[in-house]
Amino acid sequence: QVQLVESGGGLVQVGGSLRLSCAASGRTLSDYVMGWFRQAPGKEREFVAAINRSGRSTSYTDSVKGRFTISRDNAKNMVFLQMNSLKPEDTAVYYCAADWTLDDEIYTAGPLYEYWGQGTQVTVSS
Repeated sequence: QVQLVESGGGLVQVGGSLRLSCAASGRTLSDYVMGWFRQAPGKEREFVAAINRSGRSTSYTDSVKGRFTISRDNAKNMVFLQMNSLKPEDTAVYYCAADWTLDDEIYTAGPLYEYWGQGTQVTVSS
């Protein structure tokens, strides 16, 4: 079983940056595909970004392409989401997710992920 803890959220002005971190424990992170999701008030949870086991492939939802970057450090069991040029519509609780996989594939659908963190709040003020 994997335990995930997010950090790095906070209040930032429009155009600012934040770097979210996800620390994993309990298993070797290199065996897991990792994703970031977010949920704004009154809205459903949505996919933000994902990275495969090796880190060689990534995927992003269209609204964050060119602004967000997902990365991982398997040696440190960490996953990151660098968020630049933040907009008010990026305001949400951000969740880190993990799923064990044999293949070096990417998942973009939330139900495919078995493990989730508790979330970290990101608020972008205008």
